[in-house]
Amino acid sequence: MNGRFFCINCVKYIFVVNMLKAIIVDDEDKAIKSLSWELSNFNDEVEIVNTFSNPEKALEFIDNNSIDCLFLDIEMPTMDGFQFIEKLPRKDFAIVITTAYNEYAIEALKKEAIDYLLKPVDTDDLEQCLKKITKFTQRIAQVDTDEKFEKILFNFNQRLSKKKIIINADGKLIFLKPEEIVCVESDGNYSSIHTIEAKKIVVTKKLKEVNGLLPEDMFFRIHNSYIINLDKVKEYYKTDGYVILEMNHKIPVSRQKKTEFLDKF
Repeated sequence: MNGRFFCINCVKYIFVVNMLKAIIVDDEDKAIKSLSWELSNFNDEVEIVNTFSNPEKALEFIDNNSIDCLFLDIEMPTMDGFQFIEKLPRKDFAIVITTAYNEYAIEALKKEAIDYLLKPVDTDDLEQCLKKITKFTQRIAQVDTDEKFEKILFNFNQRLSKKKIIINADGKLIFLKPEEIVCVESDGNYSSIHTIEAKKIVVTKKLKEVNGLLPEDMFFRIHNSYIINLDKVKEYYKTDGYVILEMNHKIPVSRQKKTEFLDKF
């Protein structure tokens, strides 16, 4: 890998436009037939793979099958829609609440539903709802692609004889050789990595987390707020208690770390 970083945001994702796989859960057969009929106007966009009047059977189906969307009635006698959502084995699909009562709308959205439809369902409302579902499924697909690709890169790096430090920052993965890092500075929940090229890379990791990524034989946490590359130490001022690194970084030495630091040399 010749480049210094891989920009995840620069990848062009190509989404194959497949039909949305949907299920309907409603205790009323009439309501299921009505929504199914409305969805038939969009039969090139959505496929109803199953319908359920029994919530428990619907949960079992979801646990064993992949879907893109769930149209869920909010008022069912044995288990209402909100209880149903709480029991879902996973929520990697769009949830749309169907109800005859618009006072449920706000609570429905709080329960992770992306939209709601008032019964009887209006065709225009359903069309807008399907657009939201499509956007939702594309976001899920992109996140899944990002995670899979990152995993490939991490696994590839693990097989290298000289592993690089992989830093996730600013929407890209940055691959650094250990010898390129001069020091790391803490800034609360963030850390700043300083390189030999005088670059400052800010990551959303605490210093302890960054320390776990660095080779122990090469890096040393010399202070609560600093990790240094031992190979970059130029001078140590014993009286004043600080070191000078390459690139003229002046780093304090913790009293508690002084003896351990000197033992490294």
